[in-house]
Amino acid sequence: MQNPLLGVFFHWLGGLFSASFYVPYKRIKGWSWEIFWLTGGIFSWLICPWLFAWVQTQQLFEVLGATSFSVLQQCFLWGLGWGFGGLTFGLAVRYMGISSGMAIVLGLTTVLGTLGPPIFDGTIGKVLATPSGQFAVFGTFLTLLGVILMAKATAEKNRSLGNQPENGVDMKRGLLIALFSGVMSSCFAFGIAAGKPIRELTLAAGTDHLWQGLPVLCVVLAGGFTTNVLWCVWLIHKNRSAAEFSGYSQHNTQRLKSDRIVKNYLLAALGGSCWYFQFFFYTMGESHMGDYEFSSWTIHMASIIIFSTLWGLALMEWKGANSKSKLLLFLSISLLVLSTIIIGVGNSLQ
Repeated sequence: MQNPLLGVFFHWLGGLFSASFYVPYKRIKGWSWEIFWLTGGIFSWLICPWLFAWVQTQQLFEVLGATSFSVLQQCFLWGLGWGFGGLTFGLAVRYMGISSGMAIVLGLTTVLGTLGPPIFDGTIGKVLATPSGQFAVFGTFLTLLGVILMAKATAEKNRSLGNQPENGVDMKRGLLIALFSGVMSSCFAFGIAAGKPIRELTLAAGTDHLWQGLPVLCVVLAGGFTTNVLWCVWLIHKNRSAAEFSGYSQHNTQRLKSDRIVKNYLLAALGGSCWYFQFFFYTMGESHMGDYEFSSWTIHMASIIIFSTLWGLALMEWKGANSKSKLLLFLSISLLVLSTIIIGVGNSLQ
């Protein structure tokens, strides 16, 4: 039985895991970004998706084998595109600054990832004609407003703390990258939507409705895995950092201690697994959203921002910030929480 408010709770759990995955990565020492990102990514995009889909669903390989090639191709390619969006997010913020870069990328991702699928499949008119659909759209735009306020709060915090923006701000180049990143980051939602035939086959095989989305993740994340692996391999070649896997570094002739190497791998595995669990719970939440499952993307984005901000507060990143930035922060968090509740209540009206 579907319960949209329970679905919102699952999305909050997914947001918590998404906001938390980088915490273990920060404790890794002696490794370059590309080394721990690739190591953790093997768990994020390869081991965890297939392991949990195999454990929680029925006839996983038979289901994927019965899925048409066009559906598998669409899911994979959407995942591939989403990988480009994630990799260019940092560049957008670098060239535009946190306020503009974050607002454009996350704002575009939220709106396109939520409203794009029903627009492309021709159901947006039906959505807007129902109270549930109207609640979902209203909640989406509340999230967009919350994203903008969060970007302004972060920029005001940095200004009040005297944090200088990075050199090389280029608004024209940054705008193009931000638009690209925002559009491509929304591809994940399209990949999930394209996987509907896989979910139907999974249910027909006897899988509980709560786990129907797990096989779809295997295919979409395979696309994201491809993009990220290619980028990491290129960086490893460029930076000559491959030796770091065994504890060596071109900048330090002394090998890392064995316990440090083991700890790095364990932390990367933990961080990568946390990253995966955002979408593990995403699919659980989506299974409870009924005919308006597209609204899951907005709840997901809002939850990530909410819990990322709470981590920032816990890690004292806002210590010393002025009252204006804290007011904007409070308003942003309030809007984001409200938006997820509104969407959940709206879906309950089905």
